[in-house]
Amino acid sequence: QVQLVESGGGSVQSGGSLRPSCAASGYTYVGGCMGWFRQAPGKGREGVADIDSDGSTSYGDSVKGRFTISRDNAKNTLFLQMNSLKPEDTAMYYCAANLYDSCGAARPRERAGFAYWGQGTQVTVSS
Repeated sequence: QVQLVESGGGSVQSGGSLRPSCAASGYTYVGGCMGWFRQAPGKGREGVADIDSDGSTSYGDSVKGRFTISRDNAKNTLFLQMNSLKPEDTAMYYCAANLYDSCGAARPRERAGFAYWGQGTQVTVSS
């Protein structure tokens, strides 16, 4: 089966930057929609951003202008460049992907629209 592994989280001060990544294991080509979600303690899983097979992107309102999602299709790898980080960005960040299905008309694509998920990487932003 497809496995997704996140890395690159960590602890930074307010205003700092991080660039977590998500790598798909095995030899399966991940050609569908890919996205990032986050979940803080006591809260639901929130859609952060997604990117479709054609490179089109969508962002949640809370991260627009600060985060940039990208993908390297040849390496089956997803990235999230996070700049101007705020304490409210503190959460576990999860990678999600589909092998073939596109992101569709409703963007960012909701949680139920992704078939595969990673274990998450922790991001902590101090004030």
